[in-house]
Amino acid sequence: MTRLADWINERIPVSGEQLRELTNEPVPNHLRRWWFCLGGTPAYLFVVQIFTGILLALYYQPAPASAYESIRYITEEAAFGWYLRSMHKWAATLMIAAVILHQLRVYFTAAYRRPRELNWVIGMALLMCTLLTGFTGYSLVFEQLSYWGATVAANISDAVPLVGGTLKMLLLGGAEYNEHTLSRFFIIHAAILPTTITLLVIVHIAFIRMHGVTELRFDDDPPNEPRHFNFFPDHITTELLIGLLLMVVLSALATILPATLGAKADPLTTPEIIKPEWYFYVSFRWLKLFSLTFAVLSTGFILAAMFLWPWIDVGLRKLTGNEDISVWIGVGGTLLLIGLTVWEAVVTH
Repeated sequence: MTRLADWINERIPVSGEQLRELTNEPVPNHLRRWWFCLGGTPAYLFVVQIFTGILLALYYQPAPASAYESIRYITEEAAFGWYLRSMHKWAATLMIAAVILHQLRVYFTAAYRRPRELNWVIGMALLMCTLLTGFTGYSLVFEQLSYWGATVAANISDAVPLVGGTLKMLLLGGAEYNEHTLSRFFIIHAAILPTTITLLVIVHIAFIRMHGVTELRFDDDPPNEPRHFNFFPDHITTELLIGLLLMVVLSALATILPATLGAKADPLTTPEIIKPEWYFYVSFRWLKLFSLTFAVLSTGFILAAMFLWPWIDVGLRKLTGNEDISVWIGVGGTLLLIGLTVWEAVVTH
């Protein structure tokens, strides 16, 4: 063993002490609370998505004539196919929820303020990519609801001023849903978006390392408690425990509530009720409340404001003299999002 260790050390001259020094950056004490560690949760779930997605891709065939049958084979015949598909589905759901919760945490703790504005923009880009990954993955099943959901999304894209027609063509690969659409969704879902997310995560982590994590202090903190603790092994242990808990939760959900398979897509029959996945309930309800043009323009305005919020926040604080103005706006916006989501969830049409 000594000779093996010497052989390795000669070719990889990095000592354990050097490795600890490289990774053991001080971590703010508030990260001892697990609910402030949501940043690592989407990353863990993303790894689960990649692993299960690769295994599912071994059987999936992205063509209208074969997509549904390949999903049926995975669900009903392939060894543990139902489990892998269910894990993939639930990991996607929890990943989207975790990214949303993490972004809310960053917002309500004002961790987007100078000098971390660019990292907020990257976080928003990660949120958009995560939502698009969920949408394209859902569309690959080629069920009635996924087919018509993709058709509705393409029509909404067409309503975007100036670039709407181009967006629709890029999404569908033609003027309407055709034999090239599924393969295009598959490439976007399995290659373009995961690569983009990976690159954004690398930049996101790089900014965190450069600026550090925003320090938060609370009234109930012990007065003599140190302000920082070690990343390794203290913080990494918390992240590993969260990952272990997530694995248990994912396995339980995949077993108790496995992914199902609805009716095959029929372009000639429009379903009486078309509903997207839960994370698009807000947009779907918004579209029902207003005209298509207004809904699209207002949604674009809201998204632009969210990306630019670090700079909007500066202007609002100067204008109102209230340091907490963004918190109150955030509370109102969050309640609106929850209300629209619940509304869309409970109605039957």
